[in-house]
Amino acid sequence: MTANTVKLLDVVALTVDLPEYRLWRGQVGTVVEILANGAAYEVEFSDRNGRTYESIGLRPNQIMVLHFEPASPYLTPHSPT
Repeated sequence: MTANTVKLLDVVALTVDLPEYRLWRGQVGTVVEILANGAAYEVEFSDRNGRTYESIGLRPNQIMVLHFEPASPYLTPHSPT
């Protein structure tokens, strides 16, 4: 398992702008489904009251997992693809 493995319920941030969905790089969402064995992820974006305003399928290169505690010193960064 690498540091960038995306799991169900991970909190992720967009790494790209998606103007057709009114979503912008840096917006935060939650992975709610793993699609095609990890080739894509269904990500929900919610407002401060917990109401979903968008739910879309995204490729791994369109998101990054956010971490809330220090990374293990044994993990190595994932190289960009």
